[in-house]
Amino acid sequence: MILPVDFYRRPTLDVARDLIGKVLVYKAKAGVTAGAIVEVEAYIGEDDPACHAAPGPTERNAPLYGAPGRAYVYLNYGLHDMMNAVTEEEGSPAAVLIRALEPLEGVPLMRRRRAQAKWRKGKPPVPDHELCRGPGNLCRAMGITLEDNKRPLQSGPLTVHDRGIAHPEIVWSKRIGIRVGTEYPWRATVSGHPSISGLRPPFSPSRRVKMGD
Repeated sequence: MILPVDFYRRPTLDVARDLIGKVLVYKAKAGVTAGAIVEVEAYIGEDDPACHAAPGPTERNAPLYGAPGRAYVYLNYGLHDMMNAVTEEEGSPAAVLIRALEPLEGVPLMRRRRAQAKWRKGKPPVPDHELCRGPGNLCRAMGITLEDNKRPLQSGPLTVHDRGIAHPEIVWSKRIGIRVGTEYPWRATVSGHPSISGLRPPFSPSRRVKMGD
């Protein structure tokens, strides 16, 4: 079942928690890729210094203020596309960053996409559990780009499904890869999963780690 808009029209932390175990699917000409979400981060409102909405409405962050249940894709450091699901009511800027997936479908295609990255030339193949580990790697492996910004997540190439995958233990910790707002424990992960990016709670403390620059 594809998740309806009302799934996202809720408090962001609730959406973040409930996205764990859901399946992100991308249908491209090259093939279909899919993975179960095992790591997410919440970014909530203009008072969150790590959220792109912190400076107020801009052309770039317009999707955050728009309708829930749409993708907010942006380019981070000029290198990596990063995909978020917009949450809450229209006009309330918030989103959940999808940080890591457990690959389920289209793994050979994911491998080819990851291998084509110029910084991977001469390096050994990426293990399957690391193909979608980290939001930039995730988008590259899945084929998600800036062209998917503002797409509805209920139709078209990019959708999120409930396939009944359940995880018994979800761990909340501080967000990583950011310089401000590091005190908020708004990162949800599947405890001990090998596809989790960065340091993996509960085995290591979260490093002092913005939705991106």
